[in-house]
Amino acid sequence: MYQSRLDKCFDELKRLKKKALIPYITAGDPLPDLTVSLMHALVESGADVIELGVPFSDPIADGPIIQRASERALNQGVNLETCLNFVNDFRVRNKVTPIVLMGYMNPIEQFGWDRFADEAAHVGVDGVLVVDCPPEESTIFFDKLKAQNIDCIHLVAPTTSEERLQKILGEASGYIYYVSLRGVTGSDKLNPVDVSQKINFVKKHTKLPVAVGFGISSRKSVSDIAKTDADGVVIGSALIRAMEEAGLEGGSPIDTVKSRLDDLSKGLSEKR
Repeated sequence: MYQSRLDKCFDELKRLKKKALIPYITAGDPLPDLTVSLMHALVESGADVIELGVPFSDPIADGPIIQRASERALNQGVNLETCLNFVNDFRVRNKVTPIVLMGYMNPIEQFGWDRFADEAAHVGVDGVLVVDCPPEESTIFFDKLKAQNIDCIHLVAPTTSEERLQKILGEASGYIYYVSLRGVTGSDKLNPVDVSQKINFVKKHTKLPVAVGFGISSRKSVSDIAKTDADGVVIGSALIRAMEEAGLEGGSPIDTVKSRLDDLSKGLSEKR
């Protein structure tokens, strides 16, 4: 029976009783030539899965930090095809770590659904998370991905009803991305009690792993999520902010990302 890289990853982590560390970076930021090296640096710092953001001019779910990252990448000519090339180059050295492309539908529609599914599978993309892609309107697109053994990652929000959750789960595979707060990426109003209750609600309806993102920007917030029944923690804006600040001081983006992720990941091992 076929088992995806994501399935293997989460199964192994479950066996080891560990949570998945899932960092996010925007492809092409701060420099396109650094993206593949940054991806390898994330793995060296403990990443179990990498979410690679596809830059887009109107990222409605993203806060100002990731918006700036998208602008920097777009200004340097990075597009969806570039992102696929990054994954292809990453796979030369790493054929194990799952890669999830995270972005918006517009670039994929311009690229072409069939072409995207074919090329994403060819370069080694394991999952796709399209923020503005409701399941009611996207069955054909999801079927094209599934035909290529690419997992369809879906968002679940604090406001998601049970009825809505069932629709989402009908299309979901790989893992569920639970949005920990009402707002955009980079917010800092995490409520661990609310998150824990919602994770339990989601897990009553699915055996898929649940990863939590949005609002996780400190070792304490990582630790708070690690103490819930979540299966993974997504960290994005905190890493991009660290690279921004280091860039202003002439620091190395790669060293900065490794240091910041090393620090944040310590929250995963703090005991209940």
